Order: sequence, then C-alpha cells, then structure tokens
Amino acid sequence: MTYKTGQIVEGKVTGIQPYGAFVSLDRYTSGLIHISEISDGFVRDIGRFVFVGETVKVKIIDFDRNTNQAKLSLKALHKTHSRNRRRPVVHKPSMPPMRLGFRSVEMNMDKWIEEAKETIL
Repeated sequence: MTYKTGQIVEGKVTGIQPYGAFVSLDRYTSGLIHISEISDGFVRDIGRFVFVGETVKVKIIDFDRNTNQAKLSLKALHKTHSRNRRRPVVHKPSMPPMRLGFRSVEMNMDKWIEEAKETIL
C-alpha cells in the first residue's frame, strides 16, 4: 500500500518502549508513535494508552518512502483545540502596585538588616 503524510490508517501495536509505541501498518511498513504524539496531556506510561496487539487508528505525520517507515500520531486524531479547552481560573492577589528599584533598596537596606538581626537573635 502507498502511504502519505496526513493519511489516517489502522495498524497493530507490536511493541512499547519508554519513548514510544511501534506499530505495524502492513507486512512491509512500520511506524512509531513517539511519546509526544500519544496524548495532549502528560504521558508517564505509554502502556496506559495502548497495548501490544491492539489495533489503533493513527495519523501519518511523516513518511519515509526509502525505509517504509512512518511517524505516527494518536493525539492528532483526538486533539482538543486550545480554544475549546477550559482555562484554569487564576486568582491574582489584590495587592497594591509597588514601586521598587535600586533606590528603594539603598534607602531601606540598613533598616532591613537591623530587623533581620532582631529576628535571628
């Protein structure tokens, strides 16, 4: 079969390593799903996403015709677009803006050193 970049295909997982999962697309063609192409989120254990012998649907993100090897992606098929993701709510502290600089440090350094000495002793 002729494969090309962008094509969505099915293959069988033939091996799992810490850096990715190997997939057989057909008798002559294999590919690798790199750990960074498994999921949008953090992947600690690839075995939690795929297992040896499983048939997976993947997207070909690059194909080398000379070696018949493909770079594959699972996350390209299940990707959540960033605009659809829920953003965490960030609560900013309500502190007044401070104007600090070298002049402020120069003017207060002696006082701060004395205060520090009192808390240490």
